[in-house]
Formats: sequence, structure tokens, C-alpha cells
Amino acid sequence: MKRHWSLTAKIALFASAFLLLSLLSIGITLSISWNLEGGAAAMNVAGRLRMMTYQMALAASTADQSALTTDIAQMQSSLDLLRNGNQARPLFVPWDATIRARFDAVEAHWQTLRPRWANPRLAARITQHEVDSYVHQVDALVSAIEHRLDFWTTVLHGFQMGMAVLVVIAALLMFYAAYLFVLEPVGRLSRGVQALAQGDYSARVSVETTDELGDLAQGFNRMTQQLQTVYTELEARVAQKTTALLTEQQRLAALYKVSALVSGAQSLTTLASDFTAALRDIAGADAALLRWTDEAAQRYVLLAADCMPAEITESERCLVAGACHCGQVRPDQGPQAIQFRTITSADANQSPDDACVREGYVTLVSVPVSAQQRLLGEIDLFYRFTHQLDPQQTALFEALTGHLAAAMESLRSAALEREAAVAQERTLLARELHDSIAQALAFMKIQLQLLRTGLKAHNARQIEAAVDELDAGVRESLADVRELLLHFRTRAQEQSIEPALRSTLQKFELQSGVATHLTFNGHGQPLDPDVQVQVLHVLQEALSNVRKHARASHVRVEVRSLPRWRIEVSDDGIGTDLNSAPADASTHVGLQIMRERARQINAALHIESQPTHGTRVILELPDTFRSTDGAHGLSVPSTPEPSHAP
Repeated sequence: MKRHWSLTAKIALFASAFLLLSLLSIGITLSISWNLEGGAAAMNVAGRLRMMTYQMALAASTADQSALTTDIAQMQSSLDLLRNGNQARPLFVPWDATIRARFDAVEAHWQTLRPRWANPRLAARITQHEVDSYVHQVDALVSAIEHRLDFWTTVLHGFQMGMAVLVVIAALLMFYAAYLFVLEPVGRLSRGVQALAQGDYSARVSVETTDELGDLAQGFNRMTQQLQTVYTELEARVAQKTTALLTEQQRLAALYKVSALVSGAQSLTTLASDFTAALRDIAGADAALLRWTDEAAQRYVLLAADCMPAEITESERCLVAGACHCGQVRPDQGPQAIQFRTITSADANQSPDDACVREGYVTLVSVPVSAQQRLLGEIDLFYRFTHQLDPQQTALFEALTGHLAAAMESLRSAALEREAAVAQERTLLARELHDSIAQALAFMKIQLQLLRTGLKAHNARQIEAAVDELDAGVRESLADVRELLLHFRTRAQEQSIEPALRSTLQKFELQSGVATHLTFNGHGQPLDPDVQVQVLHVLQEALSNVRKHARASHVRVEVRSLPRWRIEVSDDGIGTDLNSAPADASTHVGLQIMRERARQINAALHIESQPTHGTRVILELPDTFRSTDGAHGLSVPSTPEPSHAP
């Protein structure tokens, strides 16, 4: 038989009836619970009347009028609270005829006792019998309230049992209605679904109602018709979704791999080499390059290469911006795919693509490495096949290079922190070295004593000799102090060491009067600030030896940064014999410091000198491009180098 009510209307009818009965029962239960809670509070206050009565009797017997006055006020306040109640607590007496009568008796008795307790002379005359009589009336009131609460508790239990019965009946009715209106139609749908799961796309469900489940049955029938037409395309769609999920999983794995890589990198060289190899593997490229650029993006220095031919890496160690397709990205441009032009016999001139095309590369993908709209460099990915960027790959490259840029900035910040620590240590060391002047002061003290002796003896020759020694000692001490205070406060630059070198040479000229000439060649990878500090100290020690021992008139400093950093200091002084042993080891403290500073940056320190032909000091830093670990750079000779001193 066709039903004309919707499923919503049927469920709403049963639910409304059940809800109405439930709300009625809950309301009655809450009302009774409210009365019980208020009555319990009232019974508690009424019970306190007995305690306060005995307290007043005790206060009256001890003639403690202040305590008695307080107890009388509390007693009156408690009676007023019982009479008026307090809905906020809640607190109210469950009044009936018995409770009303007993409360009136308690209040009337209190009105007779109160004036007597309030009078100090009459309070002491109140007998124990009168107190017990009043307490008996209070007990009667408490008992009446308790009996009334027992009645309401019994009523509450009755309503609770009724609610339990109502729940059982409603559950049975709801189950029957659910079976009649929901379960049986759903069962028909379930049998249709089972037939469909077994591959019977001709299965249909009979529509016997006009409610929502009837509409669902009609929809099921339409669905089975559509499934018959789309079943042949289902496998292709599943494969497409599976491929998309696999691609997303690979991207997440790539992000995790690169995040772990950049978080564990300890140096820019290691970071650049490992990241370049990882990105080439993730992108599926045949080769990859990582280039570092300056703030103006005028030159791009090669930091790392992976699977790139030596011909290209050697020729493009330092690339001028705009010289080829590499080195033309902008921080806001995003990854760009460039297709190389194929070389033909008709080409009259070479193009920037020639070297890459000769190696078989077809596509170049340039990805900028930027931090806060500041270009740090670029990643160049080379493919031997035509490759097009999709939005997902573009987003992945940007995310990965963002991790790289953050790691590079982190390493830069760490290097600056180390440079600050070295600067602080340098200041402390300058103070310690300043104390080395104590030996010269001790010598001058001896000469001063000799001067006093000569003055007493009126020995002009002894006086003149002592004054000459004092003058020489003061000049030497002043020169040493000035040299220490100037040299140990030289600051390294963040990007280029050239300004610091020129500042050091200018100070040397002012101090010694020896002419200097600086030659700076190449635009290689910038030195970290902590490495710059050590290089400057080695240079300062070499210049100090020139001032003290070389008797030179000219000093040349030549700096090369490609293919590796090389600093050479040469003078035209008297030189020394490299094969002669030093006469006094204490004069070679500066050379020992130079060796230790060179060892800290894994550099090689060489000294070449011949008598009357001057001296050359050469500092060579390790090749940071070819080595991924600074620990295997060029070693420092362990044998002591000769000084300029004869």
C-alpha cells in the first residue's frame, strides 16, 4: 500500500511525542530535585539552630556579652532565612501544615527567649530546662522537614521509574517504526547493492513508498543505469588517482628529505653539494648546478655541481649575469623552463647554447633561490629531453629552494655569530698581549736604577747610556702597544675582504712609513666572516715581521680568489737564510701564531726568503668548490718557518 507521508514527517511525529513526554518527565524531575536541594539546605540551617542555642547558653554562663550578641544576631538571621528562603542558593523550606506549625512554635519561643538573652542580668537566669525545651522544638522542626523531604524523594524515585518505563516503551516503538519505515526499505536497497557488488548491473529496487527512501530507491535505479555506461572508464580513473597520490607522496618524501638535509648541514659547501645532488634526483634531471650571486646579481659563482661535465663547470665558475641563459632569474620570477636551440651547420656564429647542446642537453630549468625578495642564487637543472614545468613541480621547487635559502641564511647568521665571538676573543687577547710589555718595562726599570746610580756618581757616560736605553725601550714599547691596539681591532666585512685588507695596509703605512701596494684579482666565492678574521691576522703578523726585522722600503700584497683563495705578502728587505736555525725561539712567537691561525682554517702557510732578496709569505686556502669537508683541505706545515730576523 502506498504511503503518502514523508519519512521526515513520520520520524518527526514519533520524535515529537517522545520528546514531549521526555521534557515533561524531566521538568517534573528537575522541579522535585530543586525542592529537595532547597529543602536539604533549609534542614541544614534548621539543624544549626540547635548548635547556636547551646552556644548562647554557654556565652550567657560565661558572661561573654559580645559573643552572646553575635549569636543572637546569627540566630535571628537564620530564622529569617528559613522564613523567607533564598532561591539563588537554593534554600527554601518545603512548607506544609506541620512544618508551618512547628516553625511558628520555634519562632514564638525564640521571641520570648531573645529579650532575656539580650539582657546581661536576665541571660544568666535562663535555665537548662528552657534551653532543652527550645532545642526540642527545633528538633521537631528538623524532623518535619526531613519527613517532607522523604516524601519528595519517594516521588522522585517514582518519576525515575516512570521515565525508565517510558524509555523502554519508546525504544520499542521507535524500533518498530524504524523497521517499518527505514529498515525494511533499506533492506531492499541492501539486497540491490549486494547484487550490484556481484557484478549484476541490471539489478533494480522496487519503489513502494513516496518518502525519502523511495526517492533513494529511484536514485539507486538511476545509478545502476549510469554505472553500466561508466564501468569501462573506472580502471583508468582509479589509475589516474593512484598516480596523483603517488606523486604527492613523492613530493612529501622530497620535502622531508631536503628538510633533514638542510637542518643537518654544518657548512655552506656541504649544504650546496648535498642539496644540488638531492634536487637533481628529485627533479629527475640529468645534471644540476648551484650558483651563488652577490647583492646586485652581477656575477654568479659556482658553488656546487652534480653530474655536470668538467668543461662547463670549469668555464662557468664565475658567470657574468646575462652571459647565457643561466644567471638571468629574478627573485619574484619563479622557476623558468628554457628549451635550447639546436646547433645546425647553417649557424654562422656560436650561441650561448652551444656548450650545453654539445653535451646533449635539451631543456634548462632555472629556479631562483631567494629569501625575503633578496636573490641569493639559482639552481640550474639540465635535461637531455624536452621537459615542461607543471604547477605542482613549480610549487615543489619553490618550497625546496625556500628551505635552501633559509638554511643559507642560517649558516650566514651562524658565521656572523662566530665572527662576533672571535672579535670578542680578539679584544681579550689584545689586553693579554698588552701585558707582554711588562718585560720591556722591567728592562726600563733596571735602566732607571742605573740612571740614578750614575746621577749619584756624576758619571756622564753612564747617564747618557741609561737615557739612550730608556728612550729606545719607550719607543719600542709604544710601537708594540700601538700595533696591538690597531691590528686586533680590525673588523671583517660581511661580503668582501678587500676593504679590510686596504684598511690594514693603510694602518701599516702610517705606523711604519713603508709603502704598500695591494693587487686584488678574481671574483670568487666570498669568505665567511670567521675565515676573514684569521686571514687578516696572518697578514698582520707578516706585516709586523716586516716592520720589525726586514728593513724594507716597499711591501706588495697580492690576493687571488680563483680557482682558490691565495694571499701573498712580499717585501724588498734584507731577507734571511732559510737553512739557518733561529738564535732565539722567543722571537718566533708571531710565526707560531700564524701557523695556528692557518691551521684553524685548513690553509697552507709557506715562507720563501733569501738574504738580500726579501721574503715572501704565502697563505693558500683550500679549494672550497672541490672539497665538501673542510677537514681535508691543504695541510699546514709542522716545521717552523724562518722569520725576517737575521
